[in-house]
Amino acid sequence: MNLDFTPDELQFRDEARAFFAANVSEGLRARVRTGTRLEPAEYIQWQKTLAGHGWAAPTWPAEHGGTGWSPTQYYIFESESARADAPQQYHQGLELIGPIIFTYGTPEQREKYLPSIRSSDHWWAQGYSEPGAGSDLASLKTRAIRDGDHYVVTGQKIWTSYAQVATHMFCLVRTDTTVRKQAGISLLLIDMKSLGIRVRPILTLDERHHVNEVFLDEVRVPVADLLGEEGKGWSYGKVLLDRERGIACASGLRLGQYVRVVKDCARGVRVGRKSLLDTAIFRDKLAQIEIEMVALEYMGLRTLADAVAGLDSGPRASMLKIRWSELLQRITELWVEATGYDAANFALIGSNQGEPLSGNMPHPVMSYLHARVTTIYGGSNEIQRNVIARRSLGL
Repeated sequence: MNLDFTPDELQFRDEARAFFAANVSEGLRARVRTGTRLEPAEYIQWQKTLAGHGWAAPTWPAEHGGTGWSPTQYYIFESESARADAPQQYHQGLELIGPIIFTYGTPEQREKYLPSIRSSDHWWAQGYSEPGAGSDLASLKTRAIRDGDHYVVTGQKIWTSYAQVATHMFCLVRTDTTVRKQAGISLLLIDMKSLGIRVRPILTLDERHHVNEVFLDEVRVPVADLLGEEGKGWSYGKVLLDRERGIACASGLRLGQYVRVVKDCARGVRVGRKSLLDTAIFRDKLAQIEIEMVALEYMGLRTLADAVAGLDSGPRASMLKIRWSELLQRITELWVEATGYDAANFALIGSNQGEPLSGNMPHPVMSYLHARVTTIYGGSNEIQRNVIARRSLGL
């Protein structure tokens, strides 16, 4: 595995570094650096900034309005973005449904949806999980019955991120109940303004409104918004989930932001005559996390090398997802540990914003609690281990 960048790649790195330096405000940089969860409007504005520079879709081919970058260029882009404390791009439209549309969609669907995804004029939600179909997603019961030029959709989705602001939802539905459960699933593109859609918020442990229940009551969806072939939705959904897990490769580069804020916090906590950061026990815990972060980055680089060589990386997306999510939980746990008794303040605040401990640093308990979900979404880590066992070991 050759880790040396070419002269052209080094030039691109310098261009990316200059772009982030010029376009990420200090206020936004501080919010990202301290783990503050951004609002949808902030993601949208950042996407428009990237679009203005021609960098709206870093992983898309040029013929569909993307950058046409190599995997190495994308890695450089994400590395420099993390280094500059720039926001990550919101992935539901850009990294999940967008590539499925330009791969399996009709020319009309590509023309209708892809430009609005790149510009962030459309905000997409993922209609996958249901109350009785989470990890066992193939058991979903939301029905779509063909009625002329429309499907009539009835059912319920849950844990739907940002459905409260979404303009559209890509939704797995059951179109055939007479075949095995995986074969009877289709993928529909649904306008969230359609009659019969109701969104109910779910407040999570971090006291923020990220996720929702979505109820669909005889929602009429044009057949023109069936993505790909009827009954092939499970195949498209698996590709989409692999992409979601693979995003952990880029997310892993962001772990360093949490390490920096943990160090800043521990540096200000006194233990006797020295700071917490200078105590042997705390430094050992932090060092172990940083060692494993380096290992995760190199796993990501191996995946990158496979992509450049045109090789299948096998279950490595699942491996990356497991390691990234568990490391994030350990880092945020260490952040809470560094604050000591001040962590209890979160329970006394009673605010859905989470008051900062000091300056512009948000309360670490918010990040700690939100990190609990990372080992669940995109397929729980238990499911990921089953995927690894099946693909690598043939079990």
